[in-house]
Amino acid sequence: MATYRHPARKVKLIDLKMNFLEDFVKGLQSQPKTVSSKYFYDFKGDAIFQEIMKMPEYYLTDSEYEIFSTRAGDILKALSMDHRKFELVEFGAGDGFKTKRLIERLLEAGSTFRYVPIDISDNVLNILEEDIHNRFPELEVLPMHSDYFAAIENINHSSKNPKLVLFIGSSIGNFRNGQTEVFLNSLHQSLRDGDQVLIGFDLRKNPKTILRAYDDPAGITKSFNLNLLTRANRELDANFQIEAFDHYALYDPDDGTARSYLVSLKEQTVHIGAGNVDIHFEN
Repeated sequence: MATYRHPARKVKLIDLKMNFLEDFVKGLQSQPKTVSSKYFYDFKGDAIFQEIMKMPEYYLTDSEYEIFSTRAGDILKALSMDHRKFELVEFGAGDGFKTKRLIERLLEAGSTFRYVPIDISDNVLNILEEDIHNRFPELEVLPMHSDYFAAIENINHSSKNPKLVLFIGSSIGNFRNGQTEVFLNSLHQSLRDGDQVLIGFDLRKNPKTILRAYDDPAGITKSFNLNLLTRANRELDANFQIEAFDHYALYDPDDGTARSYLVSLKEQTVHIGAGNVDIHFEN
């Protein structure tokens, strides 16, 4: 049987490598030092994060997969798209493991839509697009290689169809310092009448349960975070000694936030060749 494949298309909205250099240097020159979690995701980081999602400690993936599997009927009733074609827009799509379950149920119900996955990682978008074409050959896919804020400004440009926007995986918890309000306000302003949003929030629970999800005993999350330094060495011509840093995670039950840190194990200075900048770390 012949299968139909849409021509590969991809929207690239920003120069992510230049942003990586600017954000990385600015973040490490600030007090306290900080780097956005979106830069964890390169080809190696994508693979490690897929390992994280399979960990028994990382309950978020299983929880949302169960919701899409057992409550898909309720979700479909709440959509109220009235059999119109719509855009399924997903921020932070990753490998789409959970979303593919929802897509399956949507197609079974006769829904007509185009899938618009948005991700900071070009590598994972390529993998996701290929898998979607193999599993759902009739489904049109328009990947967007972008960060969240640049994508918000463009999600209305490609179509006037109503949208179902997905922001799952508790990814909203990655925002800091008022960014949550900025993102949600920007998203609200970009939406039209009839658009709908489905956001995944993690509920507070035993702090040990949450902490294990971000600081697993096998050290997979540690390798994920330290890969950021490996990426900086490769892409920004930095000279981080990976073994001179350690991973530290904590969960604050008062404000409900999980944080990850890379801790310098000695006093040292790191040179970032792409920016010709030296960054000093205390022990």
